[in-house]
Amino acid sequence: MSSILEKKLARVELTNVSRFFENVKAVCDLTFSIMEGEFFSLLGPSGCGKTTTLRLIAGLDRPNSGVVTIGQEIVANDKVWVVPEKRGIGIVFQDYALFPHMTVYQNIAFGLKGFSREEIRNRVMHILAVVGLIGLGERYPHELSGGQCQRVALARSLAPSPKVILLDEPFSNLDADLREELRIETKCILKENGTTTILVTHDQEEAFSLSDRVGVLNQGRLEQIGTPAEIYHRPSSRFVADFVGKADFITGIVDKGMVLSGIWKLPVSCEKETVAREVDLMIRPDDVDFVVDPSGNAIITEARFLGASIMYKLQLADGIIIHSLKPSTQVISPGTRVHLSVDTAHVVIFPRNADCAS
Repeated sequence: MSSILEKKLARVELTNVSRFFENVKAVCDLTFSIMEGEFFSLLGPSGCGKTTTLRLIAGLDRPNSGVVTIGQEIVANDKVWVVPEKRGIGIVFQDYALFPHMTVYQNIAFGLKGFSREEIRNRVMHILAVVGLIGLGERYPHELSGGQCQRVALARSLAPSPKVILLDEPFSNLDADLREELRIETKCILKENGTTTILVTHDQEEAFSLSDRVGVLNQGRLEQIGTPAEIYHRPSSRFVADFVGKADFITGIVDKGMVLSGIWKLPVSCEKETVAREVDLMIRPDDVDFVVDPSGNAIITEARFLGASIMYKLQLADGIIIHSLKPSTQVISPGTRVHLSVDTAHVVIFPRNADCAS
């Protein structure tokens, strides 16, 4: 994926962009590029700076420092400021922001300035077909379902053929089944149109299922950027490891190029020291397996049914707790003794009091 993206031109670039309010830094020194046609997500908890970053790209807010580039044009720096309507940006908000007094047709046509009446009609009818709303053009927003309103908001953003679409948690107000359906539909529509897309979300499943790449924000700083698989399996910090998916952290000792714990030992490729020191091992539940064994090394203390899967809580003889994810067809009662094993291919080692992971 990365090699394909690198061959394309950067559609959106932020270089050392910061925005602060009084003494609070909403975003700090952000630098990243989003490629043409890429679906990119900004992922992070509430208050991490996601929406502020989106507003800086859209031109709804102005950076205190740094450069924002869209296409090959600088749209914000210490000397240049391009207003939002001149940036070629489409925005889909969380609450859709449809005009209640306008029909679906009128909402979509609203941003089509400088076109003839026939051109506007042709464009609106085409977009209605793209988003699956043929026949609903004369309805008002209050006559639509939440999913239909979301499609209208997307259609209105697509109608002027923007360079970039910004999605500000547009699925969060929908129920689970409809949310999943519209995620898939939205991605297909945007990919078919070749639209560069930036999604803001706190939902890791949403970010992973939609995105070519994900940027994880924490307190206004970019912790990591990479493909969903890279973010999940090779987190670059404890924050990313903890925020993205369930993980257990087991203390181990590094000594002479090996990590020793109560469970296993494994080599550390970047470790050159011979002096023992403590590290934390990140282990995902999907990398933990077990089989029933009366003489095994762990006991099931809890089984939490999650629908398609069961999350088992296992306790080892030395008191260490670790979790294992199994299909819901494999039902094993708490109190059962099992033999636990770990696929170490995805184990990540975080040196304590250090920034790097191996």
